[in-house]
Amino acid sequence: MRKIFIIFFIFLFGLTILSCGEKEEYENWEKKGYTPLSSPSDLTASGASGLVTLDWSAVSGANSYNVYWDNSSGVSSSSTAVTSINTYNYTHSNLNNGATYFYKVAAIDSEGSRGALTSEVSAATPLPAPDNFTASGANNTITLTWNPISGANSYTLYWDNSSGIDSSDTAITSITNDNYTHNNLDNGSTYYYKVAAVNASGTGTLSSIASALLSADIQGSESYSGHTYALTTSTMNWAAAANAASALGGYLVTLNTRAENTWLYDKFGKYGGTSRDLWIGSKDNVTEGTWYWYNGTTSGDGGVSDNISSGSTWPDGQTKWASGEPNDWGSGEDCGTIRGSLNTEKWNDFSCSGNYYGIIEID
Repeated sequence: MRKIFIIFFIFLFGLTILSCGEKEEYENWEKKGYTPLSSPSDLTASGASGLVTLDWSAVSGANSYNVYWDNSSGVSSSSTAVTSINTYNYTHSNLNNGATYFYKVAAIDSEGSRGALTSEVSAATPLPAPDNFTASGANNTITLTWNPISGANSYTLYWDNSSGIDSSDTAITSITNDNYTHNNLDNGSTYYYKVAAVNASGTGTLSSIASALLSADIQGSESYSGHTYALTTSTMNWAAAANAASALGGYLVTLNTRAENTWLYDKFGKYGGTSRDLWIGSKDNVTEGTWYWYNGTTSGDGGVSDNISSGSTWPDGQTKWASGEPNDWGSGEDCGTIRGSLNTEKWNDFSCSGNYYGIIEID
């Protein structure tokens, strides 16, 4: 009698340690007289910005699959579930970046019984790319700044002397601020950079590229929208400024958008705290009143960039030229300028023999 009681007690204790769902499944399996479906094999997880992609091999007899997941290790059938998945993969979206997610998968038969769970896998979603990444160069030194990323422990800079930066390029690691000064660089070179935030989950998404030019012939450079811009060291006539640009592998700036125009004026119209009049790359020396970009025309923007004669406007209706300009004052103003001394980002025509600073653009 005692032996029967002990066996009955052990049976009851065993039932209590099963979750309600697991108990029902085991009862179903016992009634049907078969073993549960095997677990899917080859489960993998791959993280990307805001999502994790899961793949696994099909299970014979499976009608669908459940994915169980959590933010910490130890996933079980009581974890949050994504059910009724009818393929051998699943993309878990709308996730937080800079976090690690853990998963198991189980096959479900036609009567709703769950098979064995897979081994646990995990994947991290990378931190987002820092934005407003800029590079400013002068005197063998480039200063880089970016917006901080919430959750970042540090930042890594990748750099090279050619564009096409990726994580295989030279890295500067363990930067704990949202800026970095790159010293002891060579004049006569253009440097290209990307930055990524880092936390315990790994290195995040790389930023857009920023670049700066170092040269004894310029007093500073800045980057904007994948282009490098530089300011000549001194004032000079338009032709000399164009030659200085060519020697550095660039040209006097071509202005494609009002945003670029405004940015350039803000950066260089009062560079170093001094108002500066600036040469841009436009002329009307061939036919008076017909303005063109000397480095060639642009395309693909509906003529916005090439419409630069008197009365031309940006798409928002703002005029490109200052009031009353271009006026060919004195019958000899054939070169385009932005005149910081007049506190305006709009254009003026001026004698090409005058002495202004040149704005150099390098693609």
